[in-house]
Amino acid sequence: MTWNDHFNRWNEFTSLDASLRTQLDKLQQDEQSLEEAYYKDLEFGTGGMRGKLGPGTNRMNIYTVRRAAEGLASYVESQNGKEKGVAIAYDSRYMSKEFAVETARVLGQHQIQSYVFSSLRPTPELSFAVRHLGAAAGVVITASHNPPEYNGFKAYNSDGGQLPPNEASTVIDMVNKVENELEVEAADQAELEASGLLKWIDEDVDRPYLEALKTVNVKKDINSLADDLSVVFTPLHGTAKMLVEKGLEQMGLKKVYTVEEQAKPDPEFSTVASPNPEEHQAFKLAIAKGKETNADVLIATDPDADRLGVAAPDENGDYKVLTGNQTGALLIDYLLSQSEEIPQNGIVIKTIVTSEFGRVIAEHYGLSSLDTLTGFKFIGEKIKEYEQTGEHTFMFGYEESYGYLVKDFARDKDAIQAAVLSAEVAAYWKSQGKTLHEALDTLYQKHGYFLEDLQSMTMEGKTGSERIGQIMDDFRSNPLTQAGGLQVLAVEDYSSSERKNADGTEETIELPKSNVVKFILENDSWFCLRPSGTEPKIKFYYGVKTNSSEESRSLLEKVKESVNEQIKKSV
Repeated sequence: MTWNDHFNRWNEFTSLDASLRTQLDKLQQDEQSLEEAYYKDLEFGTGGMRGKLGPGTNRMNIYTVRRAAEGLASYVESQNGKEKGVAIAYDSRYMSKEFAVETARVLGQHQIQSYVFSSLRPTPELSFAVRHLGAAAGVVITASHNPPEYNGFKAYNSDGGQLPPNEASTVIDMVNKVENELEVEAADQAELEASGLLKWIDEDVDRPYLEALKTVNVKKDINSLADDLSVVFTPLHGTAKMLVEKGLEQMGLKKVYTVEEQAKPDPEFSTVASPNPEEHQAFKLAIAKGKETNADVLIATDPDADRLGVAAPDENGDYKVLTGNQTGALLIDYLLSQSEEIPQNGIVIKTIVTSEFGRVIAEHYGLSSLDTLTGFKFIGEKIKEYEQTGEHTFMFGYEESYGYLVKDFARDKDAIQAAVLSAEVAAYWKSQGKTLHEALDTLYQKHGYFLEDLQSMTMEGKTGSERIGQIMDDFRSNPLTQAGGLQVLAVEDYSSSERKNADGTEETIELPKSNVVKFILENDSWFCLRPSGTEPKIKFYYGVKTNSSEESRSLLEKVKESVNEQIKKSV
C-alpha cells in the first residue's frame, strides 16, 4: 500500500478520534508532512516504539498504541500470562496517561489483567513492579529525554528487563500481524475497573521499592557521612521527585535542595532546551541553586528517571558536569573499594561504546568485566543469565549515556539507585577532603587519563535515514587505516559479527548482530559508529587514553578530525 492508501483509510474512518480528526484536516495542507506521517508504520523495534505525536501510521496516537498493545496481548497469551497480567507506568509527557489506559483497555479486551499506576512513575520502578507483582510483562509510556512532541511505548518481559532480541522478535512479529490499527478493539475502562481487570497501583509498589533502595548504600554508617553533605536535585519536570527525595531522606541527608522551577511535571519541559542530563544546559538552574546553597554535588534525572547526570565543583569552584563514563568510574571504584566483601566471581557489565576506564578499575580489584551491545536490555539479559547459572555475581552495570544499575531488584538502568549511591560517594570523598572532580583525578593518576566524546548527527525523515545508511556503508566499504595518527588495529562489524584485524586475520564476535562498526586503535583508543535505535540520529563515539589530560584532549581532537573528514566524503 502507498502512503496515500494509508491516509485515505484514516480519512474515511468515520469513528476517528475527534482531536486526531482536527489535526489530520490541518495536516492535509502540507503534503510533505502528510507523507511523513503515512509513508510507513511506526516501527516497533527491540526497544518498543517511539515517535512524534499526531495522526498517521508513522506517529504516536491511540491507534498505533492499540496496535502495539494488541501485539503485546498476543505475546502475553502465548506465555500463558493472562492472570499474571501486565504492569503499566507512564511519564509526564503529552498523552502518556491516555496511552497507558488505552494499553490496559486493549489488554482487557483479551481478558488480560493490568496493573496501572494512577500517577506518573519512573521507568525503573516499572521494572521493579513487574518483578514484585510477578507480572508476565510490563509497559512504560515514555520517550525518555526526547523533545516534547515525542512519546513512546517500551515493553518489558517477566524478568523486568527490556525485551532481549529473541523475545523482541516474537513481539515485533505479533505487532506486525496487526494489519489495521483502526480496527483494534479496546474494552470499556469502567467495566474493566468494575471487574478488577484494571487495577490501579501506587504505594503498594512504592513502599517495597523504597525498602529495596536502602540496600544500595554501601556503608552501614552512611548517616554519619550524610550529615554534612549538601545536595541539589532536579527531576527536570519528570517522574523522579518523590522517590529520589525519599531515597536521600532514608540515607539521613538533611541538606537536599530541589530545583523548584523543575520539580513540577511539565510536558513542555519549559525551563530547558532538552530534558537530558547528558546535555550541560539542563543543569543551568541546578548550578544557580548550587551556588546559592554552596552544594557539594548536583544531581539531575531525565523525565522517566532512568538516566542520571552529576555535577560538582572543579578546581576553580565552578560546577562542572561529569560525563557518564566519569560517573560510572567513580561509582565502580567506590563500590569495590568500600564494600566489606567482594565475591570472587563478581562482574562489572558495560556496553561496547562505554569507556575502558571501568574495565581497568574492575580488574584492579580482581573482578571480571563484560561488554554487551548498546542498550540496557543486554545488560539485563546477562544479569538474568548469571542469576540462573551462578557463573558470576552482578556487581554493577552501566553505559556511557548516563545509565547505571547498582542492585538488580530492577533490571533496567535506574537513576533513583544512582542518585542515592552518587550522594554517598560524594559524602565519602568530602570526608576525605576531596570533591568528586578531585576524586576523579586520583583515579586518573592511578589508572591513566581516559577521555571520551560523543558526536550526534540528526537526520530526520526518509532522506535522513538514507543518508545515515550511506555513512555506515562507506565506513564499511572504505575503512580508515589510521585515525589521529594512530593505526587501526582492527575493525569490528557487529552486523556481520566479524572482527577483521590489521594483520589479515579474522575473528567471530560472540554478540547479537547490530548495525554498529567499531574501530580499535593503538594505545587503548577507539571510535565507533552507531545509528540510534530510538531517534533519527547517527552517533559517533570516541575513546582515548594517554598519560595526561592535555595529551588525551589533543589526541581526541585528532581522531575526531580524521573521522569527520571521512564523513564529509560519505554524504
